[in-house]
Amino acid sequence: MKFLAAFLLFSSVVSWCYAEADLHPLSEEYIAQINNKATTWKAGKNFEVHDWERVKKIANGVLPSKRLHTNIDSENPHDESEDVPEEFDAREQWSKCDSLKQIRDQSSCGSCWAFAAVEAMSDRLCIHSDQANQVYVSAEDLNSCCYGETECGLGCNGGYVDAPWHYWHTDGIVTGGLYNASQGCKDYSLEPCEHHVDGTKPQCDSLDFDTPECVRSCYDSSLDYKDSLTFGQDQINTFSNEKQMQLEIYKNGPVEAAFIVYDDFLSYKSGVYQATSNKEVGAHAIKILGWGVEKGTNYWLIANSWDSDWGDNGYVKFFRGEDHCGIESNVAASLPRL
Repeated sequence: MKFLAAFLLFSSVVSWCYAEADLHPLSEEYIAQINNKATTWKAGKNFEVHDWERVKKIANGVLPSKRLHTNIDSENPHDESEDVPEEFDAREQWSKCDSLKQIRDQSSCGSCWAFAAVEAMSDRLCIHSDQANQVYVSAEDLNSCCYGETECGLGCNGGYVDAPWHYWHTDGIVTGGLYNASQGCKDYSLEPCEHHVDGTKPQCDSLDFDTPECVRSCYDSSLDYKDSLTFGQDQINTFSNEKQMQLEIYKNGPVEAAFIVYDDFLSYKSGVYQATSNKEVGAHAIKILGWGVEKGTNYWLIANSWDSDWGDNGYVKFFRGEDHCGIESNVAASLPRL
């Protein structure tokens, strides 16, 4: 896969040393430089310079995929002769599904791989129940209990894109949503932190979280763990081109995807993101919920997991159709078991 090859190259050669005359990637001067180069998007200050070490962690939460369960994977399952609309937004198509409108916060933890998965799972449970099943699938349960290099990954130190969908089928994932939100069995236990420079939440650099312990009981004592489990079906689909992804989202709901993060992405504010930098930070997982065209530029509509005060109210439009940063090379989803 193009994404895997690029990520392995990144892993072997990238070195974060700004001893030369390079501008700090979170500095005002670097943001101005981005805006001088970018033609389809605008950058702005999302993080302070002193956030750099933590930001690298949350922007590097995807491990190179080992394809641990290829025996039941189906790649590119759709008939590409089928038509799709020029623009599509799952929030409008399935407007009664509350989860589609939620932006989560992974806090100071490299758990994007888990967040992107459970966000899409939550949406799909609602969509495929005729918008009746309004539940949130727990990032806490997935991040902490599907742990290990031969499982989903290493919790707050990164995970795989396809493995959570297999785990959803074999073990199930309980309900749970935002920190202290009473949205199910196991809400996220890591406190939200401040991504906006002028916000009121705790500063992220003051929160250095380890992966929570796996506890197979509900944090809400009124709920039963086994009764709270949600499950996916046994066929996990993977996708590796634009049309396949569009057909999947259009028919079945949002998908999980990953891309290589360049340092300018951290300062995204609006427009259609196209990298202006070649300095890699890592690989990051997100939820894709639609697509469109802005001023002649094709984009994917993406929900990030850095809270709603990052980017465009938590969302980002990302250049579509040319596998930009590997966005169309590492994509997975499955149907829920209702």
